[in-house]
Amino acid sequence: MKISRINRFFNIVLGALAMLVVALFSAFITMRLAIHGREVKVPNLTGLTLAEASKQTRSLGLILTLENRFYSPNTAPGHILAQSPAPGVTVRRQWAVRVTESLGAQQVAIPDVLGQSERTASINIRRLGLELGAVARIAAPGEPGVVIAQTPAPNAAGVERPRVSLLLSEPEEAESPQAFVMPSLAGLTLAGAAARAYGVGLRIVSAEDLNPPTAPAATTEASPTGGPSTTPAPIASPTPPPAQAISFGTVIAQTPAAGHRVVKGDAVRITLTN
Repeated sequence: MKISRINRFFNIVLGALAMLVVALFSAFITMRLAIHGREVKVPNLTGLTLAEASKQTRSLGLILTLENRFYSPNTAPGHILAQSPAPGVTVRRQWAVRVTESLGAQQVAIPDVLGQSERTASINIRRLGLELGAVARIAAPGEPGVVIAQTPAPNAAGVERPRVSLLLSEPEEAESPQAFVMPSLAGLTLAGAAARAYGVGLRIVSAEDLNPPTAPAATTEASPTGGPSTTPAPIASPTPPPAQAISFGTVIAQTPAAGHRVVKGDAVRITLTN
């Protein structure tokens, strides 16, 4: 009786496991079919018109995007020159297929817009069915906002794209002070530091002396009687001026520090010691 119950239990467990395996396998197959059902191969659109290519991609659930337009003597205008992704590549639905349209052989002459303002040049470019490309500016003498260069050049032949880029003038900025890296004055005497600073256009405005002051020693002479002399000691010479006192020290600190950015005429402060 007990063996019968055990067998029944194992049969139930095996049956449940089998049903679970079948369910997982079915889910896996369904998922793969769903994924692959959303995938398509990119068709070959080269040579088609934009309308034909749009119809074909739309039927496959793809999105057609016009990315570029080029002149081409070998492909009729309005037809597709190139595409990305390439034909045969598998992509998901709603994928964007970028195409380049042919404009046919170049028939429009590139206008001469040199010397014109940006607005006038833009109008003249678009009037001929061309596109305004990149617009850059550079400091140049003369009136600002004027076209000083263009690409392609006026009346250029063999142009690939119907796009004209412009270079405009802008006011020249006033010359900024010459900047350079602060040199190191460490280890130099005051005179040497001043010479180096002056040589690069800097000026030393203060010099702190850390040398301990040296007081003159008092002298005593024995009197003929053996006692202290009543004659006063010779008067010590006056302390030399600060510039002379620190001229024997060396630089141990400076402001601005070595390696910092400075410009000509900046003030420098130094600290000296023996």
